[in-house]
Amino acid sequence: MRKEIFEPKIVCFACKWCTSAGADLAGTLRFKYKPNGIIIKIMCSSRVDPQHVLWAFKQKADGILIGGCHPGDCHYQNGNLKTMRRVMLLKKLLNDFGVEPERLHLEWISASEGKKFVKTMDNFIEKIRKLGPLK
Repeated sequence: MRKEIFEPKIVCFACKWCTSAGADLAGTLRFKYKPNGIIIKIMCSSRVDPQHVLWAFKQKADGILIGGCHPGDCHYQNGNLKTMRRVMLLKKLLNDFGVEPERLHLEWISASEGKKFVKTMDNFIEKIRKLGPLK
């Protein structure tokens, strides 16, 4: 009898200008990565409201990746710096709800970093796989 491998469900909120474009580049270059994630394109990483993260976890997402422009390169001046502060607070809040803070990850991925997008997704999926399903 074969043991089932846990396949985590990942929600990726991707900045339209950088991370989403990096994901598109990865697809154009035919880089392969695990199909566990769904990408939601947003205008800026700062548009990810804490309610979006909590809702995704409530809908049984096992992990959430937020991708934005590198600091200093935000198309909306300093939106990604707001995101960085918001994610730090969210991780504390998640811990209070009994959700491991490691299930939320923030990464800066530019439009030219298709390979980094693939590596980030694959590494995050493996990290969540080790944590197991969200309880």
